[in-house]
Amino acid sequence: MDFAFELDGRPVVIPRKQHFASDATESGYDTVYGFVGAGRNLGSYILVDGVNEKGLSAAALYFSGEATYAKRPKLNQINIAPHEVLNWLLGNASDCEDVGRQLSHLNIVDAPIKLLGKTTPLHWIISDRSGACYVLEVLADGIHYQKNPVGVMTNSPDFGWHLKNLSNYTELKPTPHPVRSYNGHEVASFGPGSGALGMPGDYTSVSRFIRTVFMREYTDQVSTEQTVNELSHILNSVEIPKGVKIKQDGSEDYTQYRGYMDMQNLTYYMQPYDNQTIYKVTLSEELLNKKAPSEFPLDHQQAYEQL
Repeated sequence: MDFAFELDGRPVVIPRKQHFASDATESGYDTVYGFVGAGRNLGSYILVDGVNEKGLSAAALYFSGEATYAKRPKLNQINIAPHEVLNWLLGNASDCEDVGRQLSHLNIVDAPIKLLGKTTPLHWIISDRSGACYVLEVLADGIHYQKNPVGVMTNSPDFGWHLKNLSNYTELKPTPHPVRSYNGHEVASFGPGSGALGMPGDYTSVSRFIRTVFMREYTDQVSTEQTVNELSHILNSVEIPKGVKIKQDGSEDYTQYRGYMDMQNLTYYMQPYDNQTIYKVTLSEELLNKKAPSEFPLDHQQAYEQL
């Protein structure tokens, strides 16, 4: 989660069968399933990533300059604001196919989030226990729900553009390039790692997409209990430290936290910027059947283990 505005997110469990107020319509919306993810109570709970009790996970990503939402609510539709979509997805869908079936009833309205005073342009990456992965985007010509064959998503541009851009990086590989001959003069690479020469290293969403696809493809598979640790190493390659990505208004985008969703064990892991400890919350029947959401504030002071 990379943002300049301090979101102060923390793990939150939303129990089953909740009613949420909406910034898009007075009637609000309902959820069926319980879920856990990163969020905050802003009059009503808003989550930005998480996993539900059926093993469906999703995350919202910024989609500035691309997202196009409905101007007004529609009759006989579920009318919600963009920042409420994540709650609706995790609260009402059991898997990626179920999301696809329900999208025809959804109307995402151009309604601002009160905290920021503006509509948040978002698109969403969605995955389930089967390994299926999709991207949900709302463009000028309507809702697009597209299979994600590479399992990676970042911010703008649209997902189709990101996939096409991969064609510019087909030379990337984890092994060195072979020795080449130029008029009899043999030229060898400088050693291990040279196969990845040309991989973009900047902090644009375009470049971070390329790096993460590469890392996801070639990083060694590990035993289940080591997966979150391995994912943390992958995300190291795209984490934004404070001070290296300054916006035109002087604010600093930085990685406020990393979130990891275990769809098999229904566990959410959260690793804040200022404390690299990885915290976890697992969905349980007790948490799922509570009447109100449960918050789990994090310690923002780095702990060190004395040896």
